[in-house]
Amino acid sequence: MFGIRFIKIPPTTYLLQYSRGKIKQEGQGLAFFYFAPFTSLVAVPMGSTDVPFIFKQVTADFQEITIQGQATYRVADPKQLAQLLNFTLDSAGRNYVSTDPEKLSQRVINLIQVLMQSEIGQLSLREALIATTHLVQQVRESLGMSQEIKQLGLEVLGLSILAIKPNPDTARALEADVREQLLKEADQAIYARRNAAVEQERAIKENELDTEIAVENKQRQVQEAQIEAERSVKEKQRQIQKEEMTGKIALEKQNQDLVALATENWRCEADAKAYNLTVTMKALAGTDAKVLQALTSVGMNPRQLVALAFRELAEGAEKIGQLNVSPELLVELLGKRK
Repeated sequence: MFGIRFIKIPPTTYLLQYSRGKIKQEGQGLAFFYFAPFTSLVAVPMGSTDVPFIFKQVTADFQEITIQGQATYRVADPKQLAQLLNFTLDSAGRNYVSTDPEKLSQRVINLIQVLMQSEIGQLSLREALIATTHLVQQVRESLGMSQEIKQLGLEVLGLSILAIKPNPDTARALEADVREQLLKEADQAIYARRNAAVEQERAIKENELDTEIAVENKQRQVQEAQIEAERSVKEKQRQIQKEEMTGKIALEKQNQDLVALATENWRCEADAKAYNLTVTMKALAGTDAKVLQALTSVGMNPRQLVALAFRELAEGAEKIGQLNVSPELLVELLGKRK
């Protein structure tokens, strides 16, 4: 009614009330009546604003990538911003009379894009795809030192990069390259596993061979010990046999000496007997045979005497006409013989 209006703004908005070209009042969270025909209201939002962005960049190796992220800023100096952009409300105090408030976010995005391009242009595709943290840090520092941001009275609260993607063809090529690399690594892993298995098998074979060698050495040592024991036994047996042989040789030598001594004794005895017989024969050389026979018959038993008698009878058989032998004599001779 009569051009009088009421306005109430939230605490996150800085309001400047101009009347006849001069600031009548200003501040946050104001509420008052004003006369619309002579009043201009400038409302600058001071709350934080999230600005999503997505744009394309070119890397140092001329590969196109897409960067998606979000920036958060707020108005730190609303009066300075109000001097550069038009934040004037309409007469009803509800809407802006210009599109400058909408362009503020685009200005921030454009600045981020320029700073991002300066960093991306120094990186290759592979480096850019993994340089999220590096880009955020560098661009954030550049925004903090940007004269444009300071002139606009803004403060950048945060910057995040959600994704860095190459174009589909490049992505497929990278995927193929990475796939081949992964397959190569898988092949190398298989080769390493097989090589490890071969090494383990070789170690097992070596252990088995070492065990067999150790067993063979032990068996050889046992055989050598057995042979040494047998040789020792044979050496003992040989010594015993040698001692026995030495004893037998000594005994044979003693027997030989005994035989030689006995033979010498027999010879001496035979010589003595021969000498005795020779002397006897010489002594009896002139003696009658009958006398000698009679001498030899001395001490004979009756049978020998009868035998001599029969021999003399036989020698003179041509002179004997008849010889009668009584049966008693024969019985006597036979009986005694029995």
